[in-house]
Amino acid sequence: MRLAGYALYGFALGLLLVGLLDLLFGFGENRCSMTYMFEYPEYRRVQLPRRVARQYPSYGLYLYGEGAYAQESRGLKLTGAPVLFLPGNAGSYKQARSLGSVALRKAENLDRRIHMNVFTIDFNEELVALYGGSLRRQTQFLHESIKAILRLYKDRPDPPTGVVLVGHSMGGVVARALFALARFNPRLVSLIITQASPHQAPVLSLDPYILEFYSRVRHRWATSAEELRNVSVLSVGGGYLDFQVRSGLTALSCPIDDLNKMSVVATAVPRSWVSTDHISIVWCKELVLATVRAFFDLIEPETGQFTESPEKRMSVLNYHFFRHPVLKPGGAQDDPITFSAPPEAWKEVNTLRLFYSAPKEAQVKHFLFALSSRRKAYSHFHCRSNNMEMTSWLYGCTQMSGSMCVQAVDLSSQTELLPAYKAVTVKISELLSVSHLIIDASNPSGAQFVVECELQREESLTVSVQVPHVLSFGLTVSDISINSSGLLHTLQLQDFHQVYQAFRITITSHCKTTKDRLPSVYRLRVPWFHEDSFDTASIPSVSEIYSMLHSSSPDNASSALLQLHTAPNCQYKVSIRTSFPKVLGQILRFCGPVLPVYSAVVLLLMIRTQLSSIKRSGHPVGIQEGMSKSLQLHILELPILLLLLLLRQSWFQDVWFSLGLPAVDALPLNSVEGLSQDPTASVQEWPRLVSPLLCVLGASIAFWGSTVLRVFVSFLSFFLAPLHRPSVSRDCGTLRLHSQILLIIFLSVLGGVTCGALALMLSSLLHFYRVLRLQMTERSLSHMLNLAPQKVSQNSENGFGASDCHSKVKECNGSPLLSESVLQDVRDDLQLHFSLFTLLTFTMMLSFPSLLHWKHNLRYWIHLDPDPCWPHIVPLLISSVLLIGCKTDHLLRSKLMLNLTRHLLLPLCVGMLAFCPLHIYRVTYFLSTALTLLVCSCYF
Repeated sequence: MRLAGYALYGFALGLLLVGLLDLLFGFGENRCSMTYMFEYPEYRRVQLPRRVARQYPSYGLYLYGEGAYAQESRGLKLTGAPVLFLPGNAGSYKQARSLGSVALRKAENLDRRIHMNVFTIDFNEELVALYGGSLRRQTQFLHESIKAILRLYKDRPDPPTGVVLVGHSMGGVVARALFALARFNPRLVSLIITQASPHQAPVLSLDPYILEFYSRVRHRWATSAEELRNVSVLSVGGGYLDFQVRSGLTALSCPIDDLNKMSVVATAVPRSWVSTDHISIVWCKELVLATVRAFFDLIEPETGQFTESPEKRMSVLNYHFFRHPVLKPGGAQDDPITFSAPPEAWKEVNTLRLFYSAPKEAQVKHFLFALSSRRKAYSHFHCRSNNMEMTSWLYGCTQMSGSMCVQAVDLSSQTELLPAYKAVTVKISELLSVSHLIIDASNPSGAQFVVECELQREESLTVSVQVPHVLSFGLTVSDISINSSGLLHTLQLQDFHQVYQAFRITITSHCKTTKDRLPSVYRLRVPWFHEDSFDTASIPSVSEIYSMLHSSSPDNASSALLQLHTAPNCQYKVSIRTSFPKVLGQILRFCGPVLPVYSAVVLLLMIRTQLSSIKRSGHPVGIQEGMSKSLQLHILELPILLLLLLLRQSWFQDVWFSLGLPAVDALPLNSVEGLSQDPTASVQEWPRLVSPLLCVLGASIAFWGSTVLRVFVSFLSFFLAPLHRPSVSRDCGTLRLHSQILLIIFLSVLGGVTCGALALMLSSLLHFYRVLRLQMTERSLSHMLNLAPQKVSQNSENGFGASDCHSKVKECNGSPLLSESVLQDVRDDLQLHFSLFTLLTFTMMLSFPSLLHWKHNLRYWIHLDPDPCWPHIVPLLISSVLLIGCKTDHLLRSKLMLNLTRHLLLPLCVGMLAFCPLHIYRVTYFLSTALTLLVCSCYF
């Protein structure tokens, strides 16, 4: 059994390591460029009202500056457009230097005609992603900071009416939470840009405050959608390199018709096309440049302040973060355009495809595609070009004169920038008033470029391919060959719409000639979310693309698309197979935060197995053996499935919710939000199939974690043994009853006055000391019995048995002898208390973030307010202290309570799986209940 257990958990650890390696290192290096400061950065503290400074002593507001600008702004007489940066979880206010430095360089290039004043808030680097008690306080301080910033401009002739916010990580969530404040004026903030901010749900729900905060913010934005419609919000996710905040959480929940709320992943941002990790998204030069360019385009030259037009904000943000049609917002001419080119500059294309390479000499060149005879045969017109100078390059002719166009409309606004070239696709059926399409291929400065255009039939260039099943483990391959006669091919990846799917796509290209070939661009396009990713390949080449999703399709009807921008007259072979390491990585990306719940369940099942062993044989099994025997997935999953099936019945739902019982937590694999309000959401889908795998992975964490802890305890007891007198009693490390009562009172008072997690840590350390003393006693007894085996044998022959020397040192024929039963009792107590200590260590780890927050702010206040551990931790403190004196004999004598406890532990485990995956803080409540039952078994 022991060997099989080690083999099982070794295999599970291997799966866990494969998934972790893929999650952490499976996406290559960070390709972001670093932003640099050209002068020494300075942070000028902004004086706040005395009331605000006293209320928020740990926070501060600063103005960023460099060089001459820093000197000019010493008096805080500012004339620019205010931008406020909000750091995230454990973030520094100095992270604003990338945004501030690039904005300063941009203003200098414009001779300071328009510029920005970049402010930043010091939130004392609080761990708000792990402790939600500070989120409301940060939001209130942000409100005070905005009012303080606007007061700096009150003497300006055109003072700003609001502030633009840039929030990183939890800073972006705090920015949106402003609008949930009762006295906040929404006109103070008209634009928010968030970077890797988990808007949908917290990454870890370690206390109820963070969930209450999210609920309040979500309710405000949902119920006041019309009131907040003019507030523009852009959320940028980092992509797959950001394993701390997955990009699916950065999506904004908003009505479909609210175009001012936009979400995008960094890999889809034009001129960026890179994934960033959670920190580098702040300093990634490509994204910082896009942000600063958007800000300067939003500043009105007349006032020097940000525009108040929601339409302009939407247009500018779309230009810089979504399509980048080369033409700046407002650059396309709505009025008809006339041409003055001579007749020799015009050339009509009579074929279906155009390939043109511009010469080095400057010239004017226009190509005409007649549509009259091609409308029925062709559906689209596609064109692409690299290095072309002209921003307006595609026109629709509405009036012809001979072989020349007299009047046309500009169609260039539909251009999209790709990594290797710009491309445009127009639908011919929408151009009813257009007789010809015009390609302006002029090169006034003599720059060389290539233009490729063609008429397309969409149905002939779109192919459906069935992706392999996720459980095919890469053994099944879907192959498709494309003899490219066009520039653009689309593969519809059927049934590729779930986040747990992951594929390795191999694209092999081959051409007879490679002269003047533009590179191929492969684009994974996701219709329901802006998370496109791009790969560029030369010709010929073999490219490997790993395709996963950041969010599942809302309706399971849409599928991801693979767009191939190909070279004409070339052959392409596409092979698709499931990537099992990537599947594991995706499961950990989405469900990794719930693994502590499964580890706690396995630990509780292990204690249940030990109690059964005590009842049956009088001795508890070892912790590793207990985990091997207790891992029975069917006893956990079947009750939950039954509960979910019952919740599908309306009468059962009514009874369930009328009793005030919470909804069942669904694993975050289907919904973008990760929070399911539908109690049946996970009945028909994959998450319940993923749950057994998560249970095995969580069990491996508990198994190997407890193994490492056991080795640590053994080594530490060996080094501390010389500091303690040798003991042969199983009572070592225990406390008398009155000492236990005094200790409980002390710890309760300490937790109430300071921090509940501090009291829990002290009680866990006392239990740790009990385990250490038992380990020392076990080693001492083993050595004593090894040194005197013959005397024990002689006295046994003289009629003295083990029962005469039970549980203590006795005189046998005048010689002090030790019985094996004494050693066995100590070992039994050691097994029991090591399991209890492991459970207490787990609860201490869950409460550790609040302890860190308390320590971090100890110089400002002694009492942690609010405290997520208080007063719920009082029963846990009482149980942990009373369990120090618990022995296996006590449990064996309490048969009634032992049976009751053993039977109640299983419902507690099922309850944890049902109600804790999205509310991890509830694990402490369940473990506290289990330990209370154990105390009752020991003393009643």
